[in-house]
Amino acid sequence: MNKVKFGLKNVYYSKYAEDDAGVGTYAPPKRMLGGVSLSMQAQGDSVEFYADDILFYSTAANQGYQGDLEMAMIHDDFREDILGETVDTDSGVRFENAAVEPAKFALLFEFSGDANATRHILYMCTATRPNISGQTTTKSKEPQTETITITAAPRTDGYVKASTTDKTKAETYQNWYKSVLLPPSKETASTEEQPQAAKASK
Repeated sequence: MNKVKFGLKNVYYSKYAEDDAGVGTYAPPKRMLGGVSLSMQAQGDSVEFYADDILFYSTAANQGYQGDLEMAMIHDDFREDILGETVDTDSGVRFENAAVEPAKFALLFEFSGDANATRHILYMCTATRPNISGQTTTKSKEPQTETITITAAPRTDGYVKASTTDKTKAETYQNWYKSVLLPPSKETASTEEQPQAAKASK
């Protein structure tokens, strides 16, 4: 059992897309080197109902997570695959267009711990654009990082995330970043070879 967690590493993203029939697929995950920190806050309001002069019923809605992913630099692949930026083939210049809607994706990552390095998947994410910032060079150079805000919503089947445990099979753990592991369902992989895109809900 992990008692502590530290050391963000192995940050991957997997682009999600739907065909004309509404069938969703996750592309093979791509690694993003330079993970600095990830802080995700649970989203969802609590509901309390009072009757007989007592708290008769209470529950909390699970609306996923929202937080910040800090990277040494947001990778070009992520900017193009997820944020929708394009590079002109003639000039080699990168363009950002306000009319382009960012794509959904799964975020895969890992925290080091005292017993086992827990691996995670957030299934249905969207991301904001990173800010533009910089500063002049002084006697001491400090690296400038880039941060994006990530919203991880539930899938249509209700699943939000998945994490490995000390009971996770070795094969599942080893293949965590090869393809997006789907929640228990009748859905199966949609491709001829592994790892490839996997069928998923919205």
